Amino acid sequence: MAKKTAPLLPSTDELLQQLGERLRLARRRRRLSAKQVSERSGMAPMTLRSLERGGPGVTMGAYLSVMQVLGVEKDLDLLAKADPVGRELQDARMPVSRAVARTMTSPPPEQLCSQPKKQVASTRSNVKLTKATGLTAERDWIAKSGFASSDDLAGLIDPVTSRSKKKG
Repeated sequence: MAKKTAPLLPSTDELLQQLGERLRLARRRRRLSAKQVSERSGMAPMTLRSLERGGPGVTMGAYLSVMQVLGVEKDLDLLAKADPVGRELQDARMPVSRAVARTMTSPPPEQLCSQPKKQVASTRSNVKLTKATGLTAERDWIAKSGFASSDDLAGLIDPVTSRSKKKG
């Protein structure tokens, strides 16, 4: 075996040992000796022994070589195929269309108003009170909040006709 490898977490080490055990059982089910599998896979019998024990120092290529001799190399395609964490990370970095971005990043209606939340609530109650008394609280609220009235907006669209309507 080659250089020392980084230590594995106990759960990961257990997974590697289980893989080695499954490969050993697959070899035995096929009635192949360790010597036959090591010769066919081109490795020393000691490397095969370490592989079947789940040794972390055995290369991935050695595992794949034994899997190929046993005819289970297609199982390697199943490893990390789903990758839900990677897909979530990828989706988080995907560009978002402008329309979707606007809906995702638009502030709540309370933040659109220049008044603090408490003042907005009191303005709403004032609107109810002034409606009962017949005053035009909506216009007062528009003037205080900085929003444009419908007349102001109409003046922007067609200034000539809106001026003539006001005069006449």
